[in-house]
Amino acid sequence: MRDEVNYSLLAHNTFGIDARCFRFLEYADIEDAQMVAKMLRGIPTPPLIIGGGSNLLLTGDYDSYVVHSAIKGHEVLPADDADHLLLRVGSGEVWDDVVALCVKNGWQGAENLSLIPGEVGASAVQNIGAYGSEASHIIYKVEAVEISTGQLREFKAEDCQYGYRQSRFKTEWKNRFLITHVTYRLSKQTGNLNIEYGNIRAELERRHIDNPTLQQLRDVIIDIRNNKLPDPKVLGNAGSFFMNPVVGREQFEQLLAQYPQMPHYHIDEQHEKIPAGWLIEQAGWKGRSIGPAGVHDRQALVLVNRGGARGADIVYLCQQIQKDVLDRFGIQINPEVNII
Repeated sequence: MRDEVNYSLLAHNTFGIDARCFRFLEYADIEDAQMVAKMLRGIPTPPLIIGGGSNLLLTGDYDSYVVHSAIKGHEVLPADDADHLLLRVGSGEVWDDVVALCVKNGWQGAENLSLIPGEVGASAVQNIGAYGSEASHIIYKVEAVEISTGQLREFKAEDCQYGYRQSRFKTEWKNRFLITHVTYRLSKQTGNLNIEYGNIRAELERRHIDNPTLQQLRDVIIDIRNNKLPDPKVLGNAGSFFMNPVVGREQFEQLLAQYPQMPHYHIDEQHEKIPAGWLIEQAGWKGRSIGPAGVHDRQALVLVNRGGARGADIVYLCQQIQKDVLDRFGIQINPEVNII
């Protein structure tokens, strides 16, 4: 187990904010996690449990414990039918490494989530998603240590109440568990790939690919993401900063009459999802900056640290964007990023 005091979190957040924490604990196996849980019991301020820091904005030093999983490894287990398998993965594994493993072995289900930054544990907390897929579509089971008791707990996907970028780990279960493993249910039969979301199909057509393999689909998604999302090692960011808002039918029809070219995605008969990036771009924020905090010039959904920005600078930029989008469209857009 790793245990350090007055620890810099610069390497643990992709925004590149050099904040520090009172104490940093990292567990490498279940026994470590139980030991960490014991250390956390009774502390006056809740711990901050982090993954790769790709969905985190630090606004200052964190005067308490920060906890991180370093549990690695994976194992393949039988599923409930011959067409599927279960992949049990340590919560400290890099998420995209898991996607690459699945694609390499011909296991379908994770390919649309290629190149999403972060770690396996966070996939179960955040319900990461992209291009019409979500982690909850393939999560079978989550294993965790309960902080208050040190006991091992297992949760089926339905127990976690997954929704759009939501789970019980973000709400009523927040700071209650240290995730150790996540098990995914994947298909051995490749086919009927999800290629209708965003510009995936257009890119496949440009490459003259009618029936993509898992690897071809992964390659296309990686190229699309690389072309529109900045490398956090070069330009600090946390990927998509805002969640795409879902609006009611009446408001949607009013907006569509005013903006016929507005992109949207059908949710149900009463709701439509509108890309937050489009709203932000229409509000005139794409490529703009306030001091060292800015909006990426190729993807308006991404806020960036142009160098030396503090967390407060990013928050102020976020608030100005929210105000302008609300004033113009009557839509409140909310951060996907966890602001601490």
